[in-house]
Amino acid sequence: MLRGINVSGQRRIHMEALRRLYEALNLVKVKTYVQSGNVVFDSEKHAASILTERIEAQIEQSFGYSVPVFIRSINDFHRIITNNPFLKQRNYDPAKLHVTFLYTSPSEMNISSMKEPIKENDEFSLENKEIFLYCPSGYGRTRVNNNYFERKLNMPATTRNWKTVKALYKIAKNK
Repeated sequence: MLRGINVSGQRRIHMEALRRLYEALNLVKVKTYVQSGNVVFDSEKHAASILTERIEAQIEQSFGYSVPVFIRSINDFHRIITNNPFLKQRNYDPAKLHVTFLYTSPSEMNISSMKEPIKENDEFSLENKEIFLYCPSGYGRTRVNNNYFERKLNMPATTRNWKTVKALYKIAKNK
């Protein structure tokens, strides 16, 4: 998943060009999903951290700007889907659920900075390198968005709605 491309006409990358970029890096079974930088691929030869560095470097070289890349395995997506605390414990409306993917695991010091009360009905739960969000008034109205988590945790973050998370898992399973 790429952070911040094709949003409000900024940092445009066509999905076909992105697919070709991944294939040029010898990644296989490359598929894109919607226009916001979701790419599913296979690679058995490299760790996620090495792939992240290679993809980020190639995007910067090809398009002229830096874009954070977030890689999760099919097992990570399975864990995320089966362990969403808002579905397991509370049965919230999936249309109001989102997942914020963190660039790395946050430090305890940064996690403690998120303990301040939120004055909205929004809720979040940090699990591993993901933050599960419930935004009853919609993600566009919440203050616990990418900017909030990036500021508090001092790292890049990118958010996908629950429908997209499930779609990416389905694409990965069916490749």
